Amino acid sequence: MSILIDENTRVLVQGITGKEGSRAAKLMKESGTKVVCGVTPGKGGQEVEGCPVYNSVAEALKKHPEVNASIVYVPPFAAKDAVIESVKNGIKLVNCITENIPVRDTAEMVAYARKHNSRLVGPSSIGIISPGKSRLGVIGGEISMLKEIYKPGEIGIISKSGGMTNETAWVIRQSGLGQSTVVGIGGDVIIGSSFTDLLELFERDEQTKGVVIFGELGGTYEEQVAEMIRKKKFTKPLAAFIAGKFAEKMESGKSFGHAGAIIEGSKGLPSEKAKELKSSGAIVVDNHHELGDAIKNAIR
Repeated sequence: MSILIDENTRVLVQGITGKEGSRAAKLMKESGTKVVCGVTPGKGGQEVEGCPVYNSVAEALKKHPEVNASIVYVPPFAAKDAVIESVKNGIKLVNCITENIPVRDTAEMVAYARKHNSRLVGPSSIGIISPGKSRLGVIGGEISMLKEIYKPGEIGIISKSGGMTNETAWVIRQSGLGQSTVVGIGGDVIIGSSFTDLLELFERDEQTKGVVIFGELGGTYEEQVAEMIRKKKFTKPLAAFIAGKFAEKMESGKSFGHAGAIIEGSKGLPSEKAKELKSSGAIVVDNHHELGDAIKNAIR
């Protein structure tokens, strides 16, 4: 098993005629993902990487009703409409890669997806991968690197940081383990799927024996994980690394990092997140490279 995606995932790429969308379609197909078609308004009738292009999601679904996931590679100003278009047409998994979407737009598309029982991952996501089954986005990179980093296994990974998603998967691989599903959730203030949202799925997934999370300063998503563990809503071993400790030594008022890297008083501090997670029973490592051995020891 896995969560979110598997061998039966059939993908529509929104923004497939753009540079990033076409590259993603190519890499997904090379890794065995079933990329069915793409959508770019005004570009219908073209073909990209062997995929027919349509002017709208509705038009695409008439020709390809098997589509059950969409991935969004459109400019920030159009991202909200793209996500809502997929949800409105019944697609139950939407992975939004687009960065720098206005907060109000993000709030509206997240609310719309939840209202219509669709799963939105992102925005600012690096993608999703279930090794050997399917991947959304360029997570894992070129096929040679993908094969070095990822292999089917029993560890789930959830990462706020797109850049550190592959690094975290690599640490797990170096410890001799593989991955069930790896999800880049994005680091914005508002996101479609939080750590706890995905932990609910991992809790029910028979393939997943333990989960690793890569957290960051800002927000309260990690504290929500601690509360979830205390309430025994997640019972599998969980190891965490929280990045951004250096920020606690910086002057207040500084702006840097992800849109969600907001600290108010002690709320959002990496040290507070680590404290909460430890007190709940999670394993918190001081160094990122320790995640592999930490989760390996915990599941065995």
